[in-house]
Amino acid sequence: MKKRILSTFTLLALLFTTICGCTKEPTIETQSPAKELTPVKLNEVAHSIFYAPMYVAIENGYFKEEGIDLDLVTGYGADKTMTALLSGEADIGFMGAESTIYTFQEGANDVIKNFAQLTQRAGNFLVAREEMPDFSWDDLIGKNVIGGRKGGMPEMVFEYILKQNDISLTALNIDQSIDFGSTAAAFSGGQGDFTVEFEPAATKLEQEGSGYVVASLGVDSGYVPYTSFSAKSSYIDTNPEIIQGFTNALQKGMIYCQNHSSAEIAKIILPQFDDTDLNTLTTIVTRYHDQDTWKGDLVFEKASFDLLQDILESAGELKERVSYEDLVTTKFAETASKK
Repeated sequence: MKKRILSTFTLLALLFTTICGCTKEPTIETQSPAKELTPVKLNEVAHSIFYAPMYVAIENGYFKEEGIDLDLVTGYGADKTMTALLSGEADIGFMGAESTIYTFQEGANDVIKNFAQLTQRAGNFLVAREEMPDFSWDDLIGKNVIGGRKGGMPEMVFEYILKQNDISLTALNIDQSIDFGSTAAAFSGGQGDFTVEFEPAATKLEQEGSGYVVASLGVDSGYVPYTSFSAKSSYIDTNPEIIQGFTNALQKGMIYCQNHSSAEIAKIILPQFDDTDLNTLTTIVTRYHDQDTWKGDLVFEKASFDLLQDILESAGELKERVSYEDLVTTKFAETASKK
């Protein structure tokens, strides 16, 4: 009996030893801490499908990949976006580069510098009250047109096109009194014979039967440096890694737009435009894509800056020409394009 008990204990001991030998010692799994994101406040001049590559970068997480926690705010006008930038409410501004020229000429101590160009064509369209398949710019003579803010790119490009077509600004009546976000409503309410509109306002006017797109200012004005990203020189000098990461994210968004269909782009940015259905969004993205709206490498070139100043001079908005080097840096966009 004792032998049996001893044998049993021996067997249990062997079994326990075998189990312990086969079992790994418990380990504590360590997880590398998540990369801390740097908050960056971006103020955009308007929230428009015109800026699709930026929204692709947001929705695809490219800014987070670059270590940036982006806070996007819409300024509803270049003057308001510039004010936010100057006051420190925004770290980066997105607007027409003409605003940086105006601010420079007013003697800003901390120069606002452009570091990436997004669009290379105007993004607005001329809308008429009726279909005009044979539209000519001469058709505006003697008519009332709802234009844009005096000194803003939409209005200046419009005037530039008129002059390119030998049409005097006194040959028509341009209403510049209506707020940027209210022009489509004013037109559908009966004001004006024509209106200059961004998307989605232009397409929505068509859908409701209030108007018809008869011309693209982007096509008829040619390549124009319409919008760019800018920041205070002090912010750029103090945070070059943030500016580089921000530009890298934009470049990724641009590459996506270059390599994907309008339908795919529209699907990605749909959350940014919850008041626009996917079919309408695809139509608008296609319109912008087909007219070569977005600048592939984001580099704000000197020739484009010179053209911008030509347009400002033509509009009577330029006191004197300013140096390209004073207001533009290309090193971040050039680096991003090589990645």
